[in-house]
Amino acid sequence: EHKPHTFGPAITGKVNVVIQDTSACHRYTASLIENIKVAPSPAFLKRRLHQAGMRPINNIVDITNYVMLEQGQPLHAFDYDVLYSRAKGKTPEIVIRFATKGEKIKTLDGLDRELSAETLIIADTLGPIAIAGLMGGAETEVTESTSRVLLESANFDFLAIRKAMKSLALPSEAATRFSKGIHPDQVIGGANRALQLMQEFAQGLPAEGRIDCYPSPKPLQVIDFSLAEAKRILGIAIPLEECTKLLTSLEFKVEKVSNEMLRVTAPTHRLDIQVGVADLLEDIARLYGYDKFPETSLSEQLPPVLIDPELDFERKIKDTLVHLGLQETIAYSLTSPEAESAFLESAKPAYVTLLNPISSERTVMRQSLMASIVSLTQANLKHTECVKFFEVGKVYQKVSGQTLPLEPYKLAIAICGPRNKPFWVEDSSGKNNLNFYDLKGIVEGLTSGVHLEKVSFKPGNHPALHPGKCAALMIHDKVAGMFGVLHPKLASTLGLDNHEIIVAEFDMQTLASGLPVRYLSKPVSRFPAALRDIAVVVDQAITGQTVTAEIQAAGGNVLKVARLFDIYQGDRVPAGTKSLAFALSYQADDRTLNDKEVDKLHKKIEDRLKHVLKAQIRGKEV
Repeated sequence: EHKPHTFGPAITGKVNVVIQDTSACHRYTASLIENIKVAPSPAFLKRRLHQAGMRPINNIVDITNYVMLEQGQPLHAFDYDVLYSRAKGKTPEIVIRFATKGEKIKTLDGLDRELSAETLIIADTLGPIAIAGLMGGAETEVTESTSRVLLESANFDFLAIRKAMKSLALPSEAATRFSKGIHPDQVIGGANRALQLMQEFAQGLPAEGRIDCYPSPKPLQVIDFSLAEAKRILGIAIPLEECTKLLTSLEFKVEKVSNEMLRVTAPTHRLDIQVGVADLLEDIARLYGYDKFPETSLSEQLPPVLIDPELDFERKIKDTLVHLGLQETIAYSLTSPEAESAFLESAKPAYVTLLNPISSERTVMRQSLMASIVSLTQANLKHTECVKFFEVGKVYQKVSGQTLPLEPYKLAIAICGPRNKPFWVEDSSGKNNLNFYDLKGIVEGLTSGVHLEKVSFKPGNHPALHPGKCAALMIHDKVAGMFGVLHPKLASTLGLDNHEIIVAEFDMQTLASGLPVRYLSKPVSRFPAALRDIAVVVDQAITGQTVTAEIQAAGGNVLKVARLFDIYQGDRVPAGTKSLAFALSYQADDRTLNDKEVDKLHKKIEDRLKHVLKAQIRGKEV
């Protein structure tokens, strides 16, 4: 135990202490040290403070900081002669109270601070001399001329300290320690250690005794420890003697009540020990050794693992998009009506509005995921060329007459920039940039990757998208969402004139409606495929999707692939028409197809296109 080795005259009659609010200050001790010599601290003390991130000041102040770091007990040193002068020759009286609204104090950092009625202060008869647990006053600080020091070692309520810290915006190391909890009994050990160091490094002479104001001593934590309860919780029986040995090694006081019961008193520094044996068993099990616990199986069978279909579908969506080269983002759920106005079909949407928004840009809950991902794309294009983002998140739709909004999940995608990294052989004129069809390919890869059924596309219309470059994704003939090129006017408003941003927003519930109950995996054929091309001239209004569907219907199971690879409109085809070229792959699962079989299937496809779509076969009829 740290204590000074000699003492001077008694402290009696040299200072008085009064605690006005015992709920805010549990204990306050004052010690007097005379004949001190204020000087720089020894090298070891400075070095340790530097390593702890604290600035050395002088030996007295540094000792209070060092003891706080060493023992966890905050201390403060007052210039006793200044206190004596403020008391006008009478015995200084230290009062721990809450400030009167409007009271002011100049703190050690040189700032004049106005105090609120919730600020706990240390005061004398003339007013505040310190803010309890935070910072001392400039008037009573220790200087080179100080010869007598009044050392404060106290225990304050952490809520009172935290309120003052927040209201004054004055964080401190002491406040941090009070916030974590300190037992009132620690004030004596901290004061004794500081007195010993001040006697050693400042040649001070501590006055005998101290003023100790402790109105309501905190009772010790006493726990009745039952071996039967310990066995029930841990699953093994640890002998009584072993439990006593382990607890004693941790400074617990252990008293044997019976062969099955111990009465354990926790040391004052163990504030984590609460009523019940659970906290004691944590220490016992840790020291006894988890390796000594036998392996046992549960007495009952584990319940089956139930998969959340919505969560599992969301995971599959995310994994598939990541495999397609996209990066997941998470945007704020809070936005402003102005930021979303161009992305919503409703002119005056009903928002979920915040009562106390932290910013004018975060006043409502979002209704469009597309607006969020475009905002992220806009920010990222300032420092990168290529953006491939997606986000799965909620939007919040207010419902009239209901307290809570609907919170459907949406999927948003945004891509922009060069398709590949620059390469000196390739054209760098900008023709290699991502476009509408890249996003369509991503959407097709997503729907096939999660095995959605009845997927189709049709021309779409969305206020935020280019009217000629917008499509709707259909699941079972129901619109799942829109995708396309950001409208040029909107892009100009956002300062994105030089970028073509392709975006999408889909409803997750509608996407999930396309999930089959189960899907079949087909084996890869070991027989070679026969490759043919076909180019057809059709009316300009007929989509490639329609032509592909007719080709697949005519080709049957033998036609494995029908891929559109070229579109032509020009002088070589009649006005109002277009030429679509497809790559076809024929492959049987049980044999190698011969030329006659392939020619027959190819002729069947040509005939169907002529009959159903009134198409002309290029190279034969055009």
